[in-house]
Amino acid sequence: MAETHVLFVEDDDVIREATQLALERDGFAVTAMPDGLSGLEAFRRDRPDIALLDVMVPGLDGVSLCRRIRDESTVPVIMLSARADSIDVVLGLEAGADDYVTKPFDGAVLVARIRAVLRRFGHAGGPAGGSYDDEASPDGGLLVFGDLEVDTEGMEVRRGGRPVGLTPTEMRLLLEFSSAPGTVLSRDKLLERVWDYGWGGDTRVVDVHVQRLRTKIGQDRIETVRGFGYKLKA
Repeated sequence: MAETHVLFVEDDDVIREATQLALERDGFAVTAMPDGLSGLEAFRRDRPDIALLDVMVPGLDGVSLCRRIRDESTVPVIMLSARADSIDVVLGLEAGADDYVTKPFDGAVLVARIRAVLRRFGHAGGPAGGSYDDEASPDGGLLVFGDLEVDTEGMEVRRGGRPVGLTPTEMRLLLEFSSAPGTVLSRDKLLERVWDYGWGGDTRVVDVHVQRLRTKIGQDRIETVRGFGYKLKA
């Protein structure tokens, strides 16, 4: 099996070198870059399996780098931020990041988060794991909600007959909603099922991804149930 290739962009020499060594000990192949511009060049050259981007790097900051990557690829992105309450966390998620880790971080925690993201991406650019049977739809894997069509076998979404481009995380989120239309799913439940957070996590990750999904499938398609969570309108 080929090694998982990680692009790591971090301007602090000590953190960059120590984290690279820790990841390599866990079996990852790592390309470590000190700034955003060299990170973008490395991404385009090497096409890594996952990108770890520090928010505050010179040349091209992590949020802008995330946007550039997302314009070209659905490769998973994890943002690294020094402050859990920073607006940078939300900006990174809005730019297309799939998750974030707060610094300082424990190496084992970072590896666990990387592996969780890779499990749901399946290393093939699409969702992995989970079970979505075809009993919910008389047309096999095709689920229809008004002008929205979700093909759970082909992993494709169409709105008004036109294809909708979703990241793997957005696709998994939509699959959770479409597997139980009209059912309220709590943020904690979505963190567990979509982000593989058995221990809980920051619900801002869910909120930002729901908003991103709404902009693609229709703002009124997913309803907020205050104090409980979200549901897909049947």
